[in-house]
Amino acid sequence: MAGEKDVWTPANIVTCVRIAFIPVFMVVATEAGVYANPPLAVVAFVIYVTLSLTDKVDGYLARSRNEITDFGKFLDPIADKLLVFSALLLLMADGFVSVWVVFVILVREFLVSALRMVAASSGEVIAADTLGKAKTAVTMVSLCGYYLSFAVAALGINDFGALSFVSWALMVAAVVLTVVSGAQYFWNARHVVFGRGE
Repeated sequence: MAGEKDVWTPANIVTCVRIAFIPVFMVVATEAGVYANPPLAVVAFVIYVTLSLTDKVDGYLARSRNEITDFGKFLDPIADKLLVFSALLLLMADGFVSVWVVFVILVREFLVSALRMVAASSGEVIAADTLGKAKTAVTMVSLCGYYLSFAVAALGINDFGALSFVSWALMVAAVVLTVVSGAQYFWNARHVVFGRGE
């Protein structure tokens, strides 16, 4: 069918490849351990950075080629969330990120997704705003920083404390942006939850 063929645009293919490589990243990062396997620690970092950067690639391809599809709109945010939570869960398992960090980010994603579903049922689209995009960017940079610090430490470079601190500070900022941007979504779309006033 023509409609099915139109789904497989270059942008959507890139998004699907991103999702397919997330389990690869998780396996490599798990096998690398913490500081234990220098080659795998470096590979894990390179994979994660590459997957993070391809988020911009599929968006650019879709816009530049005028091939923005409903399938892409559905799949791209899922790829972002899977990429973030795959790294967060690994960091939590190793004790580098608090369970509360993961909980706050997860709850926010569930609530905003539910809000968008309710809005969509009445024909309204709630797009990502500046704070939401900033939250995603800061979270990605923080996670890349964590895995860079692991790679640097595994290679035996002792001066990685500052990098670890910066990554932690960015994660704190990401949690703050998560809460603030989530609250902003609900404030701006309060008519969806509580109904329109007079």
